[in-house]
Amino acid sequence: REKQIEIEKALIEETSRAKTSFLSNMSHEIRTPMNAIIGLDNIALRDPDLSPKTREQLEKIGTSANHLLRLINDVLDMSRIESGRMVLKSEEFLFREFIDQVNIIINGQCVEKGLNYECNIRGHVDDYYFGDDIKLKRVLINILGNSVKFTEAPGDITFTVEQLSREGDECTLRFVMEDTGIGMDQYYLPQLFEVFSQEDISNTNRYGGSGLGMAITKNYVEMMDGTIEVPSEKGIGSIFTVTVKLKASDRSFSHGNPRTIPEGMKALVVDDDEIACEHAQEVLTSIGFNVDTVTTPHEALYNLRIAYDSGDPYRLLISDFMMPGMKGTDLAKEVRSFDNNETAIIIVTGYSYDILDDDVKEDGADGIITKPLFTDSLNNTIYSVFERKNIIAPAPEETVEEAEHRILRGRRILMAEDVDTNAEILADLLDLEDIESERARNGELAVEFFASKPVGYYDAILMDVRMPVMDGLTATEKIRAIKRPDAKEIPIIAMTANVFDEDVERSFKAGMNAHLSKPVEPDKLYETLAQLISKNSGE
Repeated sequence: REKQIEIEKALIEETSRAKTSFLSNMSHEIRTPMNAIIGLDNIALRDPDLSPKTREQLEKIGTSANHLLRLINDVLDMSRIESGRMVLKSEEFLFREFIDQVNIIINGQCVEKGLNYECNIRGHVDDYYFGDDIKLKRVLINILGNSVKFTEAPGDITFTVEQLSREGDECTLRFVMEDTGIGMDQYYLPQLFEVFSQEDISNTNRYGGSGLGMAITKNYVEMMDGTIEVPSEKGIGSIFTVTVKLKASDRSFSHGNPRTIPEGMKALVVDDDEIACEHAQEVLTSIGFNVDTVTTPHEALYNLRIAYDSGDPYRLLISDFMMPGMKGTDLAKEVRSFDNNETAIIIVTGYSYDILDDDVKEDGADGIITKPLFTDSLNNTIYSVFERKNIIAPAPEETVEEAEHRILRGRRILMAEDVDTNAEILADLLDLEDIESERARNGELAVEFFASKPVGYYDAILMDVRMPVMDGLTATEKIRAIKRPDAKEIPIIAMTANVFDEDVERSFKAGMNAHLSKPVEPDKLYETLAQLISKNSGE
């Protein structure tokens, strides 16, 4: 009996290994041609001489390719969940950037469909957390994306974020996503998170979808020691409430920020939502302002006039855009009638930034920022406005893109890539940033290229993992073993269609500094190269 148990256990382990190997091979074989399709499409779209018709066709190719990639990811992820191979990462991430990335995607979808979208932060949230931000983002986008899909214009979608508690280094966050969509019958709710589940089969044809998104969502939430609840009513809408646990970070945006607000500077916040007022007051206070809040534009106008006439004016007005009785832009016009253009006025809105930007400036406001407010984004907007109005002296700064281009310009990169199309795409992407590149067709040649060149000849290596003759992991280990100073320090980045967690772990174990998945995202490639090269060169 013990022998039989051992045999059965070995068979189970072998089956699991075979399934993992199959999934890894499938991921690689599918992603390799997808890399060529998406990569060439991205490069073609950068041509300024494209005709409008050709540009539209290329954009449709990109949209369809990315949709196909999402379906592939769903199938692979569900298979990994079922095999017990899915694991969570724990990496520090900036929460504002995380929420911004969700909002950019969902707000864009809402604008295209004619829906109203609003994101709010309730109370205090930390600047940084530790967790698997990629999987958490997938959870939120899956749910909010479904809200967009199943809500007809003119409908409303609301996304609310709140930190419920912090005990030691463990934080509990709650995300509430509410829509006015088609809703669901009570009988269907228990089946919502089952694989390939659809309440109405006709919805598959009408709305599309793989039928895996919500099953993956529930599994991710449970992996984060969280819960998901869904009250819904047919024809009324749905409310998804997700709670997850993240690790606290002691890092704060304010740490290391050399710029400070002059002492005693006054700010006034006006918003008809009291919770929004409280949140804005908390953020502005953390920056260094003395803050007052009101809930109507008329109160704000009264307070601003009194303060201005008394010789102790508010230097900053933060106003909601849409309020009962008067818009924020109308309030800005009234203030400009008496303040001699001395008040810095920033409009806060849940609407799309680019739709309102020109109108806001014409009405006398100095800047616009989208909800929800975060310390760093509001701080940057305030300083930008204060510099233009000569309230504070300007500080010499460069944009992230300018800094990346400065760091990358003139660098030399070694590419290890066996597929001609992928190598051509990568070389073109590097050339767009004025980066010189040399290609090795396999890992063995990559080691020879590196060893034959003088110290410091290459600034970084982009290493494919699966190559003939010698794979990228072995090549990395051999380069790291070469007895010369740059062999240990040169940034080596995995560029691979192997995207599973164990693939990433193997890359780092072999001595690589980063792991980028194919299809290649140009912005992520440039950002990673700039960060690693800057760190390695001490810039």
